[in-house]
Amino acid sequence: MILNLMRRTRGAIAVTVATGAFLVAASPASSAAPVAAPPVTAAGSILIDGTSGATLASKAADTQRQGASTTKIMTAQVVMRTPNLNYDQKITIKQEYLDYVAREGASSAHLKVGATPTVRQLLYGLMLPSGCDAAYALADTFGKGATTQARTADFIAQMNAKAESLGMTQTVYDSFDGISPTGKNLTTPRDLAKLTKYAMSGVTFPKIVGAKTYSTGGTSTDATWGNSNLLIRERPTGYAYPGAIGVKTGTGTAAGKCLVYSATRNGKTVIGVLLNDEERYADSMKLMDWALGSSAGSGAALQRGNTDPIPDVLD
Repeated sequence: MILNLMRRTRGAIAVTVATGAFLVAASPASSAAPVAAPPVTAAGSILIDGTSGATLASKAADTQRQGASTTKIMTAQVVMRTPNLNYDQKITIKQEYLDYVAREGASSAHLKVGATPTVRQLLYGLMLPSGCDAAYALADTFGKGATTQARTADFIAQMNAKAESLGMTQTVYDSFDGISPTGKNLTTPRDLAKLTKYAMSGVTFPKIVGAKTYSTGGTSTDATWGNSNLLIRERPTGYAYPGAIGVKTGTGTAAGKCLVYSATRNGKTVIGVLLNDEERYADSMKLMDWALGSSAGSGAALQRGNTDPIPDVLD
């Protein structure tokens, strides 16, 4: 039995009790008798060793589901793996990017029309506030074609080609930001974990997704962008989970609440994926404590009651 788990109740994190197992396995953080991984409410989930890629725990890890804005991990990779990429290249923000965000009711970096953020700034705007306007600007810039429609379509094709090259056999993209026009922007926990391990092997990507805030340099109506990942955020608006290093949130009507997360503690790194999980932060923290061992400030110390909620950030 896992006692005193955090559970969301009416938009807050509350203390509750859960039983059962997610996957029976020896706790990686302990040399004692095997301990079952704690249960999760996610429809699909996986936890892997961040170095070896070995599966530590899983639940419906190969079932296709929509991943909402976790799609932006691939958006970033297509841009960042461009040969001879110039991070200081400036990109002009068009009105159509903002119109798209307004029309879709999408998460936004609140970019200004006519502003010229750099590629680096747009990557922060993509990953921290989960800006669909930033995603649109990057897709329009790094896709090939004579029109915006052609360029964004080519960019999505590049995303699919990258997924194929990484062996993400159950992933297909029809969107550069996770807002699926066909409902077939699909992935699996295992594929997302594979992509994230690849992304986190770089130098710049971990730096971006691990940032708590980033100055917009006047390219946005926001002075700074804050990380939508509450594991990264400092208290009282986040959990400041010990060792958290990323990665990406996602929320959608069909996808539900999603979280791709990673942490390094006690000399070990884990990467996890939770798809369609109303308790994504509680589930991620208890799995990381199981895999990495408890640390001052983790686990029970992060539990909150209805009197001290940490509101989730929808993206």
